Amino acid sequence: MHKKITSARTFAYWPLTVWMLLVAFGSQAQHVYRFDLKEDIGPNAWRLVKNAYEAAEAKQVDLVLIELNTFGGMVNFADSIRTRILDSPLETAVFINHNAASAGALISLATDRIYMSKGSSIGAASVVDRSGQVLPEKHQSYMRGLMRATAEAKGRDPKVAEAFVDPDVELPNIKPAGKILTLTSSEAVNIKLAEAELSSATEVLAAEGMAGAQVTVHRITAIDKIIAFLINPAVSGVLMLLIIGGIYFELQTPGVGFALVVAIIAAVLFFAPLYIQGLADNWEIALFVVGIVLVLMELFVIPGFGVAGILGILCLVCGLAFSLVANDYFDFSIGKPGMLLNAFLLVIASMVAATVLMVIFGKSLLNTRAFRRLVLQGEQRSAEGYTSAVKNLELVGKEGIAKTVLRPSGKVEIDERWYDAVALDGFIDAGEAVYVEKHENYNLFVRKKRG
Repeated sequence: MHKKITSARTFAYWPLTVWMLLVAFGSQAQHVYRFDLKEDIGPNAWRLVKNAYEAAEAKQVDLVLIELNTFGGMVNFADSIRTRILDSPLETAVFINHNAASAGALISLATDRIYMSKGSSIGAASVVDRSGQVLPEKHQSYMRGLMRATAEAKGRDPKVAEAFVDPDVELPNIKPAGKILTLTSSEAVNIKLAEAELSSATEVLAAEGMAGAQVTVHRITAIDKIIAFLINPAVSGVLMLLIIGGIYFELQTPGVGFALVVAIIAAVLFFAPLYIQGLADNWEIALFVVGIVLVLMELFVIPGFGVAGILGILCLVCGLAFSLVANDYFDFSIGKPGMLLNAFLLVIASMVAATVLMVIFGKSLLNTRAFRRLVLQGEQRSAEGYTSAVKNLELVGKEGIAKTVLRPSGKVEIDERWYDAVALDGFIDAGEAVYVEKHENYNLFVRKKRG
């Protein structure tokens, strides 16, 4: 009898035991993928989010947790991030740790649940330029629609989302007309925009019922760090200086080769990360290459009044500048306002700096011991037909004839010998009389003979 009672009791506890085992098994099976988004929203942030979601979806995790702290950034990349979150089959929770302004608010609205630390804020999503001035209605209208659509997709109040952008939206007991909405953490919880005020990501996991879940933290690779470094505007400026300076130096000292190699390497380092990030497009790189070809043709092939050279410089400048900003061909409204002007200023400043530095330090660089080690120092004898590389200071003051067009480089004939020459006047036609003003860097510098 005692054994029967014990067996009956054991059988009665089976459902509870099975339930506990299932709970334990389910808890162990839970998997969270976590990453931090604590920077201005731009190409680097978009690459981070894209890579993180690809990894999370490959692992088929139960939740993606984003710890967010940003003042905003570029609208087009914010839209790409929010679209990636909306399109993902995974659930996403965001923990706003201090700031979710502007583009940060849009990204937060795209997640399934919002948590905020005490003292945090969300909102202020009007589109502004770099000086903080609100842009025209065209930009605001697009942003309002984007905020409303995102809120509706996640079952949130679209009027609250619109009030982040539009000061004319009135929300009783929340915001009067005439003010852009920014909510504190407690205000966001009170209107049920946010789930709760919490102190850490660990508390967020507990609130999600995943306190014992396996957490995978997204790892930033060395390649990610290199790309982030190369697309930094300051680094891009230096690379442009090396591109332009290398081309200039190669044209001034033909045959050296080292300067051209530097320019090519700098161009690869400039365009490659921008291409990977989706900023530089094929046609922008092609525009840059066409610019180089036109400049070279202007210098060595096409006679005329500089049309090819001017077009080449324009193509170079536009190719570099367009690659730095987000655009749909010639539509630049999708990028952050003012970025195109800043890109052009950066390119022009780099061109001016490269030219000045090459003029000032070009001669000194040629004569340094380190540079001479990089250049072939083979001896070229006059008996073998070489003359232009032989320093002959007696040529200064002598007269000759331009045998080719000097634009500004070309060939001149002096005492029945041909020499490489550079026109100090900028342009000299073939057949015109010239005289040698100076001789340095293995080139004769000549002027057109007057009278």
